[in-house]
Amino acid sequence: MARILVVEDDDHIQELIRYNLEKEGYQVAAAPDGETACRLLAESPPDLVVLDLMLPGLDGLEVCRRIRACAGTAWLPVLILTAKVEEMDKVLGLEMGADDYMTKPFSPRELTARVKALLRRIKRNVAPAGLIKAGGITIDPERYEVRVNGRQPSFTAKEFELLRLLASRPGKVFTREFLLEHLWGYDYLGDSRTVDVHIRHLRRKIERDPGNPEYIKTVRGVGYKFYVAETEE
Repeated sequence: MARILVVEDDDHIQELIRYNLEKEGYQVAAAPDGETACRLLAESPPDLVVLDLMLPGLDGLEVCRRIRACAGTAWLPVLILTAKVEEMDKVLGLEMGADDYMTKPFSPRELTARVKALLRRIKRNVAPAGLIKAGGITIDPERYEVRVNGRQPSFTAKEFELLRLLASRPGKVFTREFLLEHLWGYDYLGDSRTVDVHIRHLRRKIERDPGNPEYIKTVRGVGYKFYVAETEE
């Protein structure tokens, strides 16, 4: 069964999350602050992290940044929790590489559903498959690796899924709504700006000039497509 790290400084909420996840059969470890979380992550990376943004000392955004910056944990799905309702807090969490978010107070049933959905998507999308080659990019789904003109940037699980989907169908236009539903799930409560944030992250990692992308093109008012010059008419 999957192992989950819950990073939450409120004892009540931490215990609520632990109880409901353990009831579903997950193994749960808990950390009351960012420093403890980083130590546990280094010692034994879990399969998923539930991360509160408002933590004493090292805050959740910095913990998320460190998760994504480390090759050993960059792939981990991260579900952030925040008591803040401002749109900017949600966007900041996604900017740092979170895969999903929930605002407090939340339903324990919804939280376990989000956790299950994230773990299902990770399991589904790391299944062995052939290499995808498009332009100077090679995607290896079996090894969960991407090479860009000889470089090997690190990608979050969601970024990897998004890039693989786009690159698997060069020239096809994917609407924001399709990407949101396909990669985040029908039960996801976010909006299409979530897709835009992840596209921005991808461009920073694969494009020579993210402001003038060669690969991931915006189709204004519709969505995105992966462009490879030699496949276009």
